[in-house]
Amino acid sequence: METWNTTSVSDFILLGLTDLPWLQKILFIFALFFYQLDIMGNVIIIILATRDPSLHSPMYFFLANLSFLDICFSSVTVPKMMVGFWIQNVISIKACIVQMYFFHSLGFSEGVLLSAMGYDRYVAICHPLRYKIIMRKSVCLSLVFISWAAGLTTSLVNALMTSQLPFCNANRVHHFYCDVKPVIKLACKDTRVNQMTLAYFSGFICSGTFILTVLSYFYIISHLVAHQSSKKKAFSTCSAHLTVVMLFYGVAMCTYLGPDSETSIESDRVAAILATLITPSLNPIIYALRNKEVRKSLKNMF
Repeated sequence: METWNTTSVSDFILLGLTDLPWLQKILFIFALFFYQLDIMGNVIIIILATRDPSLHSPMYFFLANLSFLDICFSSVTVPKMMVGFWIQNVISIKACIVQMYFFHSLGFSEGVLLSAMGYDRYVAICHPLRYKIIMRKSVCLSLVFISWAAGLTTSLVNALMTSQLPFCNANRVHHFYCDVKPVIKLACKDTRVNQMTLAYFSGFICSGTFILTVLSYFYIISHLVAHQSSKKKAFSTCSAHLTVVMLFYGVAMCTYLGPDSETSIESDRVAAILATLITPSLNPIIYALRNKEVRKSLKNMF
């Protein structure tokens, strides 16, 4: 084992997206706009799903939970990123590990919740007469609890392993928030076990929940092929969820299942902007535009 003649590090510096002052101001306005859109859009979805009796169904119960997750997911990273557009973005190692933990736990929870929403659409389309029995209140609450529990427990592994790493002279994180890949690159010891653990856990969660969602839609499509009359209505109820699923898993798989290199770190920052800022702000718009019940409730509210 190589001997490191170095001093320990207590703080990290988040380098952000650019060093150009004029571009930082533009990016701050861009981030502020989409963050406000994210908060307002998802709060409106939660209010509609809570107050409108016509939306008191499992589908909108899951949608309200997805909106709450999106608000939390963005709030873990975006405010800290916007600070970095004005001053040097310093974060302690403990705060960095906490941010890393909640970022991954909320991301994992959202993946599991999207699978639950896919299962809900499968039951609604393939077993409509048994829908209220299968998707009863206790089942819906259990699925939401499982999504939160899965995220909060599985993300502990990466956070605890990272917290045990020694950090020496290098303290400049090439990212706008504390993610596992750029942080463990600063450790002054071999991190191959950490990298393998990240790949396995991220791959297991992403691939597992994605396969469950694909299975739901496989059975939905098989059912629709045999029942042509219900095809149009069924696709109208699934299109919004399917769009959100493609956005979520596309970004997640590109970020955590790709090769680890300097080029990948740069592309990860672009993917992270999509995951933490763009996608959460687009989810309410997607559901509002593609869902007739949400559009009607939104119109009644205003």
